[in-house]
Amino acid sequence: MRKPTLHQRLSAKNRSQSLVVGVTWYTEDTWARVRATASDPECFEASFEEWKAMAVKARREFQRTGVLALEYQIVPEDFFAWCALNNQENNSTSRAEFVSERLSAVHNTGA
Repeated sequence: MRKPTLHQRLSAKNRSQSLVVGVTWYTEDTWARVRATASDPECFEASFEEWKAMAVKARREFQRTGVLALEYQIVPEDFFAWCALNNQENNSTSRAEFVSERLSAVHNTGA
């Protein structure tokens, strides 16, 4: 049996529940800098323009399902310092964890 898609899982959630997700956001320069040092550069789109189109579409999908999608602008130096402090490599899991931690620190998700 196939695992449900993210959209299907989110759609199944109780709509009265306020769900907040962080969306990793970059400028063209920060995207290039983080991608250049990533242990999983294949997880990045081929160009910044392709990444931005994908990110905008993903944010819209979240919002369409009633999820509050908050952009979090990655500052490479902060992210790299966080990786060093937490003994993490620059990969999709650590990028998501970093954004989640940072947003949790400034946004009360009601959890």
